[in-house]
Amino acid sequence: MKIRRLELGSFRCYASARFEPDGGITVLYGRNAQGKTNLMEAIVLCSIGRSHRTNRDREMIAWDQPRARVSLEAAHRDGTHDVKITLTRDDARVKQVCIGASPVARIGDLMGHVPSVLFSPEDLKLIKEGPGERRRFMDMAISQVRPAYFAALQQYTRVLRQRNELLRALKFESIGGAAAAGRLDPWNELLCDYGSRIIENRAWFLNRLAPAARDAHNYLSETNENLEIEYEAAAAAGGDIEEIKADLGRKIYAARKRDEYNMGTGVGPHRDDFSLSLNGRQARVYGSQGQQRTAALALKLAALAILEEEMNETPVLLLDDVMSELDAGRRRRLLTWMGGVQTIITCADINDIGGGVLAGKMYRVNSMGSFEWGYKDKIDKGIDASKCVACGACEAACPQNIAIIDNLAMIRDKYN
Repeated sequence: MKIRRLELGSFRCYASARFEPDGGITVLYGRNAQGKTNLMEAIVLCSIGRSHRTNRDREMIAWDQPRARVSLEAAHRDGTHDVKITLTRDDARVKQVCIGASPVARIGDLMGHVPSVLFSPEDLKLIKEGPGERRRFMDMAISQVRPAYFAALQQYTRVLRQRNELLRALKFESIGGAAAAGRLDPWNELLCDYGSRIIENRAWFLNRLAPAARDAHNYLSETNENLEIEYEAAAAAGGDIEEIKADLGRKIYAARKRDEYNMGTGVGPHRDDFSLSLNGRQARVYGSQGQQRTAALALKLAALAILEEEMNETPVLLLDDVMSELDAGRRRRLLTWMGGVQTIITCADINDIGGGVLAGKMYRVNSMGSFEWGYKDKIDKGIDASKCVACGACEAACPQNIAIIDNLAMIRDKYN
């Protein structure tokens, strides 16, 4: 899959913008707080139907506007997929999503049209922070290849909320024993039904992820460190779905009195986690900053590989301000790995990209979200390409003495 075009209207700092990334590597550079990450957010929104930065759609709407519009065109093996999303400030109205000219009734129908994997500095939380970050990582990846998983996740969340409300009501009404059990049983059954589907899919995903992440980690770090992933599931995840469902049911029943006392559900995939270790030692506790960052990046590259295998389409890779966080060796190996993958990179300093990468397109993003073309198709080590003023007057050499431009006519055709 390749993103051909992204159009924004009243989205974050963009009153109106049109972005056409290269099929290979596109670099967005410029000072902080200029709107580079907002472009990444718009792509993620078209990919999974929500932002990776906020749970409130209204925060993506330009400050003085009633609505925002995002439109994306992606080329797949089976043709062009057009995604259009409209956000409003009215909390009573859900976002409007259209695939082509047809509105979709469920966000799950959006999954797979714009497959993507995002890596940002915040992804260090995958290693360092609590299980919620790791569950979110699993959910975002699996949902893109298995829409039924996303539907089960939504249903499970609804049932969990209603069961918790019932537990609070039973506590306040001083109802216990057989009466409480009778009212909880229908919700327990639904919890087991949807929960077992979630656990089965997560077990499948992590079984695929573990070897791929280990290989990616060793490639990036040039070490033989053994990155291990272990699923810490709410129920025995080694059997078929009926065995998972039966084990989850037993554990929910055993926790019933504790749930009644705490007025909340203590057992289920909403408590799932997975552990990461390097050579048998917990990466969260004993890993260095560099090891943790490499492990997080390895997880994302492994997820991209799984999505590609399952969908027979290559997702777009979004690298948001991470190059400066990697040492020269890891940066070089990551750029080598990206061959054949449409990649969009953001950075504050163009020299953070390092030497030798062929960038099909470069944009300098300025304040208020405006673009200027870069006229340099190769980033060479030691060249300060950030001085490019995109004047378009390139001759045999750049008038700003930044770089010699080869095949000038071809470059001008590409950019104009």
